[in-house]
Amino acid sequence: MPGSTIMVNVTLNATREQNQVQYNYLALVLGVPLVLIIILGNVLVCLSVLTERSLKTATNYFIVSLAVADLLLAVLVLPLYVYSEFLGGIWTLNTYVCDALMTMDVMLCTASILNLCAISVDRYIAVVSPLKYNRNQFSMRQLLLITATWVLSFVVASPVIFGLNQVPGRDASVCKLEDDSFVVYSSVCSFFVPCPVMLLLYYWMFRGLRRWGASRKAKLARGERRFSLGLRGPRRERKAKYLVPGFSPTETGPGPTPESDPITGQADSASDAEGPERPPDSSPGENGLQGHVSGSGRGSSSSRVSGRERKAMKVLPVVVGVFLACWTPFFVVHVTKVLCVPCDIGPTLISVVTWLGYVNSAVNPIIYTAFNTEFRKVFQKLLCCQT
Repeated sequence: MPGSTIMVNVTLNATREQNQVQYNYLALVLGVPLVLIIILGNVLVCLSVLTERSLKTATNYFIVSLAVADLLLAVLVLPLYVYSEFLGGIWTLNTYVCDALMTMDVMLCTASILNLCAISVDRYIAVVSPLKYNRNQFSMRQLLLITATWVLSFVVASPVIFGLNQVPGRDASVCKLEDDSFVVYSSVCSFFVPCPVMLLLYYWMFRGLRRWGASRKAKLARGERRFSLGLRGPRRERKAKYLVPGFSPTETGPGPTPESDPITGQADSASDAEGPERPPDSSPGENGLQGHVSGSGRGSSSSRVSGRERKAMKVLPVVVGVFLACWTPFFVVHVTKVLCVPCDIGPTLISVVTWLGYVNSAVNPIIYTAFNTEFRKVFQKLLCCQT
């Protein structure tokens, strides 16, 4: 009865495989809340920008693109990853689903960092050319940046879905990238090239803003000296005969109003709307101060834009820093595993760095809430269903 013997052997093998599966309940305990937090937080970010007029700025549309990448990760990638981790890393679905999962994973991770890179490019343009940068309207340049981000992300990940993972002798019970060269290639394109570019842009921006701050303080100091010198002559005349009509010793002349500090003097938001221009408070002939006040008015537009861009950058370095802290271990471990064959990198370490990378998608909305009062207020309004 060879047929019966084969059936018995298949049944025994299936039973042994079921007994060998060690369910990882910690993956469910951590994974399910993580998915829900990512979905809730990034939906709130998208709704905040799309429904609140004050948040509809160029920078925040990039943040929406970043939130969409995190949201898609939580919907398309994380549930299957949590399911596989719950089964102890065993893949029970077919290989085509695995390839789709790997493609989406690589694409969305690449989209996240390229979105951050696009934000840094946009911020750099805003700081270098503030008068030519319209921060309250979504321009064609920004649309092209976001489109290029998603197209490049798909190009980096596309070899997997087009059959790169279908190699001879593939273990169908494990879902991973089968081509080691692609692991290195995707890591370089997704992380090791964009990160230095992004960090260099932020370094140049902060250096430019530091120079701008020093120049601004020097101009204010020169303006105060001019003002004090301009008042010395009229004060001596008032002590003699009060030759200036309607100007008594108890009155104070119109002094130059110091510009508010870009960090503390602006509203605590990365998306302040442009305020109206204030006319100079001086009139012709007031101790020869009109030239100084007018000059300050001409420079106020540039100063105010620079101050707001400096304020807008308050949150973004935190987002970039947290992203690097979460994803650097992941890429370093995976590239090391490919390039260093003798290195003993076990599945536990790989699982830990992968979870750390996915946690980043839940952190960004928390950063916006903690560092941006406008986002915080809109989040509270949406959660409380206020109008």
